[in-house]
Amino acid sequence: MRDLFLSLFVIAMIVCLVPGASRAQAQPPTWSATGSLGTARVLHTSTLLADGQVLVTGGVVPGGATASAELYDPATGQWSATRPLTTPRYNHVAVLLPDGNVLVAGGGGGGSSLNSAELYDPATGSWSPTGNLTAAREMATMTLLANGKVLVAGGGGGPDDATAELYDPVHLDLLSGGEPNQIGSSSLRL
Repeated sequence: MRDLFLSLFVIAMIVCLVPGASRAQAQPPTWSATGSLGTARVLHTSTLLADGQVLVTGGVVPGGATASAELYDPATGQWSATRPLTTPRYNHVAVLLPDGNVLVAGGGGGGSSLNSAELYDPATGSWSPTGNLTAAREMATMTLLANGKVLVAGGGGGPDDATAELYDPVHLDLLSGGEPNQIGSSSLRL
């Protein structure tokens, strides 16, 4: 019995340690074509939504910054238009929030950097303004933190490239009486 166990153990080790001993050789990753965007664009964002669709916003099209937005459905490989941003922008940042909305902020548009921010509600396909960044930012980074706040860093152009700020979506409905452009944001110098 001991010899049988030892033999099975040795066979199991060979199968686990020898590449390809019990499974087909791994195939290299591949690319395949899918549906094309409805609007050709560069310097845009794409955000994976909770339902698996992808939201593409803004960017530059022939003629300048665009406010257009599209949804990609991976089940069909097709794109469809959704309501446009409230502000045309490019080089902006976007992140999916825990509540399923998408926060879009900053970027460039109309020849200058932007400090405006807006929220996309996938359930209604609508956009609404939210608290402005404390500094206009292009090509910044935006990261959803474990506590639900959003960190935006860099991209200010000049001395503001070293600054960062936090967006707190939870307190938007709790704050009142403050300046609308300061709702939910604070600044931190790094």
